[in-house]
Amino acid sequence: MALAGGGPLGGIYEIGALVALSEALDGIDFNDLDIYVGVSAGGFLAASLANGITPRQMVRKYIESRGEEGEVPLIPEMLLRPAFKEYVKRAAAVPPLMLASVWQYLTNPLGATLYGSFERLSRAIPTGVFNNTGINDYLTRLFSKPGRTNDFRELPHKLFLVATDLDSGESVAFGAPGHDCVPISIAVQATAALPGLFPPVEVDGRYYVDGALKKTLHASIALKQGANLVLCINPLVPFDSELAAKRGSPKRGSLVEGGLPVVLSQTFRAIIHSRMQVGMAKYGTEYKNADIVLFEPNRDDADMFFTNVFSYSSRRRLSEHAYQKTRIELYRRRHELGPILARHGVRIRLNVLKDKERVLASRPQPPRKVKVSRAADVVANLWDCIDDLQRWLDRDALAPRRKAA
Repeated sequence: MALAGGGPLGGIYEIGALVALSEALDGIDFNDLDIYVGVSAGGFLAASLANGITPRQMVRKYIESRGEEGEVPLIPEMLLRPAFKEYVKRAAAVPPLMLASVWQYLTNPLGATLYGSFERLSRAIPTGVFNNTGINDYLTRLFSKPGRTNDFRELPHKLFLVATDLDSGESVAFGAPGHDCVPISIAVQATAALPGLFPPVEVDGRYYVDGALKKTLHASIALKQGANLVLCINPLVPFDSELAAKRGSPKRGSLVEGGLPVVLSQTFRAIIHSRMQVGMAKYGTEYKNADIVLFEPNRDDADMFFTNVFSYSSRRRLSEHAYQKTRIELYRRRHELGPILARHGVRIRLNVLKDKERVLASRPQPPRKVKVSRAADVVANLWDCIDDLQRWLDRDALAPRRKAA
């Protein structure tokens, strides 16, 4: 199993897809696979699967925020705490940097421009907005339960969590020999440290950031380990508005009308998706005896595109959306995938896919009282408001304009 990243939105999509696949594929136990590979948000879920947490349990823990008895549920406030330590560290560096800049300019006014002399002040800019230690704290508690472990070496199956070494730019697979001493929770924190959003994570004196900087899926890690069937889930694809219109969706204007957030989202998705396609094509020639099966949203899926990648507030709706869409896609591709999966002793349960009464989420539970800081609560509410506002603006900006009378 190879799970790509995509922020909270990507993780939410992957949970819905995992439940759909686990129900519809006979012959696969998603908690008893030989190899798990996770990148960014996918690392969070890969570590959970390797620790025996079922896709359905993920829904309760990560979507419905219902923990086990005596367990604190996962809530967005855990991931949205301001990085105060980073702010203080950078603020403390301002006075000496300012003095050094002034001294450089005064001692060499002809050889250095004012801008060049003060350029070093950029070092005082924080490396991340939010504190991602909540990931480590939550997973440390979660993996300390009986039957689970926070040690790569104690897992019954292989788990690889890919991060990027900030100083070398190289990918590092935590869980591989030489990189398996770090706690799993720290490795998840490292692979999910998206630059700009979260500070780099220090492990044994080196700093690591999001593993998607080099590759989207890193499925080659499983293939090099000898896997002959790799199931891949990629939650982010570029949006094709023309295809959406052909398939009956409301006609939209150009994406440029959605402003900078929409343009950046489309650009980011196009880059990582094209990179993944190149990798998938190479796998087909380099590993001819292996089957790689990819599941991802359709390119006309407006819900997946126009929701903020870092949103956690729409998790119920989007996970249900991913669940139903994956079921539909699996049924549509049954003739293509059936023979491939059959080679590995896996059968598609068509009766499950035809059951239109199946849903992902249970009835909403009353919210549990969880003690969080007021600052975290304010940030979480603000994030949700921004997400709702952005969706409204996108819909308004891209709606067809009325013709002048």
